[in-house]
Amino acid sequence: MDNRPIGVFDSGIGGLTVLQEIMEQLPGEDVVYFGDTARIPYGTRSRETVIKYSFQCIRFLLSKDIKAIVIACNTASAMALEEARKVFEVPILGVIDPGANAAVSSTKNNKVGVIGTTGTINSEAYQKKIRRAHPSSEVIGISCPLFVPIVEEGWEDTDVAFITAEKYLSGLKEHTVDTLVLGCTHYPILRYTVGKVMGDGVKLINPAYETAKCTKKLLKEEGLLSEKVDGAKYEFYVSDDPEKFRRIGGNILRKEIATIQKVNIEVL
Repeated sequence: MDNRPIGVFDSGIGGLTVLQEIMEQLPGEDVVYFGDTARIPYGTRSRETVIKYSFQCIRFLLSKDIKAIVIACNTASAMALEEARKVFEVPILGVIDPGANAAVSSTKNNKVGVIGTTGTINSEAYQKKIRRAHPSSEVIGISCPLFVPIVEEGWEDTDVAFITAEKYLSGLKEHTVDTLVLGCTHYPILRYTVGKVMGDGVKLINPAYETAKCTKKLLKEEGLLSEKVDGAKYEFYVSDDPEKFRRIGGNILRKEIATIQKVNIEVL
């Protein structure tokens, strides 16, 4: 048993969907969450910069005596995960492998869609992982850049979200995909709207859920599970103004975030 917290970081707010799944699947695990809100988005940065930022986030979390790290950011998972595992001894998980593996297990017709930010889709991180595991798969990636601001405005269940989703997802419907990866940490908030557009015949893969499941499995295998079964504590840190994080984050978690501390991540 190990009662130290799990560390979770993202370039901003979207990673709270991963935290939400960890809270539900591991209710006894304390968590320290860091949102690098001063430097969002990571998707427009070079690989070298994303690695630098990710290492600074990891060093901050290590200062909180965490026992494992979850990179709750698609861009950082794609660009920095393997490098981080070479440098840091703590167990580190990303969000791409769990989502890609779940998509491979789900598809019946070998046609998989992936939606994400422009940076994630252009990196082909999900597409490559899925094709490597299942070479005969047809993988279609579509960038949906307006989904993030729709979520951050709290418009996920509005006509605006539905019309936007219809526009973005029409090509995937034409390809008759039977599995769709929600390849941005904001997108699980839109799963009802996306599901309504795609129809009942399409399985939606939520990498946040899959990542939490993999985190639970890792902690169990490594003997790192907390002895608590509930009553976990959560700490929140950001690198910029906490108020936007508090407002949007509270909507994502469906609970008030009482205390958020701002830190200077650049010095790490």
